[in-house]
Amino acid sequence: MANVATAELMREADRAADDAAYEARAEVLEREAQTGDDIVAPKQSKRRQKRLAKQSTSKDGYKHFIVDVWLIDLNPTEFGIFKRSRNRAKSRQFTQDMDIYAEVIEDGKRTGLIGYRKDLWKKEEKKTRRLVFKMFSDKLNWRATMDLMLARSVQQTMGARLLPVMTYSLNSADEDQVVNIERSANKWPLMPENFSFFLLENGKLEFYRIRQDFFRFGDDYSIYNSHNEKIGRLDGAFFSISGKWRCRLKEEYASKQLLNTLKMFTGMLIFNDRCRSHIKRLAKEVMQGKVTPKLEKQEVDLYMNPRRVR
Repeated sequence: MANVATAELMREADRAADDAAYEARAEVLEREAQTGDDIVAPKQSKRRQKRLAKQSTSKDGYKHFIVDVWLIDLNPTEFGIFKRSRNRAKSRQFTQDMDIYAEVIEDGKRTGLIGYRKDLWKKEEKKTRRLVFKMFSDKLNWRATMDLMLARSVQQTMGARLLPVMTYSLNSADEDQVVNIERSANKWPLMPENFSFFLLENGKLEFYRIRQDFFRFGDDYSIYNSHNEKIGRLDGAFFSISGKWRCRLKEEYASKQLLNTLKMFTGMLIFNDRCRSHIKRLAKEVMQGKVTPKLEKQEVDLYMNPRRVR
């Protein structure tokens, strides 16, 4: 037992040391103006480029964007012996286990990249496994992070009698608010799922709901405001092998904060089924006394009282 505890302690210490080293290095580099290297996207035919440009161009009173998931793991954003270290130098948020898997396209140009912490999701034990998504600019400057809140999700799922209720915490660059996105526990079998969140923009409180479509050919969702008015859509491509969403939002609602929230939510959808299964299984095993979940320091910090004495 002592050896197991010591090994676990060493792994935690190594992760903490890595994070501290990345932050220290980034702080030094951020003192200088950085333009960043151009990122090479997977090769696309001219025909596909024109189609993406047309689909992502704002028109008819709607802001359009595309979230396109890449099929291959070894994509040009990460590939190369020194590429990952250069990426970490640009952003302290680009950790060693970061895997870029999707791009955001607006007006025919790539404006963002979405990645997740691969080791946290694939290599950790089930009691600590969770999803952490991050969005970067096309120069790999950090834009937003969305965490699966393990304790909150298990709590909500147990309260809903093992209906998976995932909670995500989203924080964005230049925004003071932490946005909490939750799957609704009010769901009948075979009925569409709903997610909800609220935003505080310019002192005004706005509520939003994202509902899976009743009739759909892909993974389609509609976006509603607090008056239950449809203001946008996330249109999942039916014939996409990996995943692609054509998204639109009424321009009067297209604030930077809401757009970032929708981009991160859309990037999560490729993991949605697996995440539901993981949370349901974990909550069940907690109830049976088989597993005691363990939280990472980063998640613990998100639960702490901001007014506590430090």
